[in-house]
Amino acid sequence: MQITDQCVVLFHYMLTDDEGNVIDASHKRGALGYLHGSGQIVPGLEKAMEGRSAGDQFKVALPPEEGYGQRDESLVQTVPAEAFKGIDEIKPGMQFTGQGAQGPLEVTVTKVADGMVTVDANHLLAGKSLHFDIKIEEVRAATEEELQHGHVHGEGGHQH
Repeated sequence: MQITDQCVVLFHYMLTDDEGNVIDASHKRGALGYLHGSGQIVPGLEKAMEGRSAGDQFKVALPPEEGYGQRDESLVQTVPAEAFKGIDEIKPGMQFTGQGAQGPLEVTVTKVADGMVTVDANHLLAGKSLHFDIKIEEVRAATEEELQHGHVHGEGGHQH
């Protein structure tokens, strides 16, 4: 079966940066499952999966526009440390969920100085090229329940 919209795909991957450093790999958790055509994986990877079948192995390099997009400096803000109620010590690298104009927003602390905290709501991989090494394990028709819910159920149904 070839990968088309509304089918379930289970695949293993290794994601590296331009220098070949491993950013993430599925072997730690098992194959990743997603519902093709639903926007659950980055756009360039979903496009590269189209028409492939179980057993296919391939590499794909994606520019930022086909991955997590370019960095948006308007998503970097400095706020008073008092905004982090109940947190004893705020350090760079800590992540929090805040409330943005469009709903919940994941932010990463990038700097703490003079009672002020700089947070960045850009995805950690925004502005970076992504290099995927893919092995497709399974391609199957989605169940009616998976189509209604918009995601994969059971093994491999990780949300990324």
